[in-house]
Amino acid sequence: MSGTITRLEVQKKNKERVNVYLDDEYAFGVSMTLALTLIRGQWLSDEEIAGLKQQDEYDRAYNLGVRFLGHRPRSVAEMERHLGKKEFSAAAIAFAVEKLRARGYLDDQDFARFWVDNRMRFRPRGVYGLRYELRQKGLDDEVIDQALADIDEEAAAWTAVQPKLTAWRKLERRQFENKVVGFLNRRGFNYETARTIAAQAWEGEDWVED
Repeated sequence: MSGTITRLEVQKKNKERVNVYLDDEYAFGVSMTLALTLIRGQWLSDEEIAGLKQQDEYDRAYNLGVRFLGHRPRSVAEMERHLGKKEFSAAAIAFAVEKLRARGYLDDQDFARFWVDNRMRFRPRGVYGLRYELRQKGLDDEVIDQALADIDEEAAAWTAVQPKLTAWRKLERRQFENKVVGFLNRRGFNYETARTIAAQAWEGEDWVED
């Protein structure tokens, strides 16, 4: 496969990539960055070609990882799964993950704090529910424990259930409390917390009309 570079042609569908022709035949594609290190007339050995292809795969994996982070922060495991689905080699995935971590773009502790804070502000969940979600994201127990250490579960449960209370105000007490407990259980709050909030909600408001 070794040969002399006879043409470097920017791809029509992706201006950031360049087709490399050896001895007037298409050989492989590389990123614009790598293409800038090449010149027409340059001889490429098999080893040099393999190295270019490897570096190109590494760069593509990294760049895809950066784009994946554009939507929201990710855990290391999420990133590895995403790149794996794109059929990158294990070495390319490891390279991309390490580079993302080194640049501060990928950090499981930061991700765990982001996830918990986001949930608490927009869709409060209990410790049990959050722990389950974070494990699904591939985080280890130590990181999860740190992220959940300061959660006030009763305050979070109250915030979660408040928007629902008006719709249940005409129910009998047992029905009302069952609604509250069921809702909070589905949000990952433990039974004891759910029962406490249900009782406080009933006793703290005049739910029953005269």
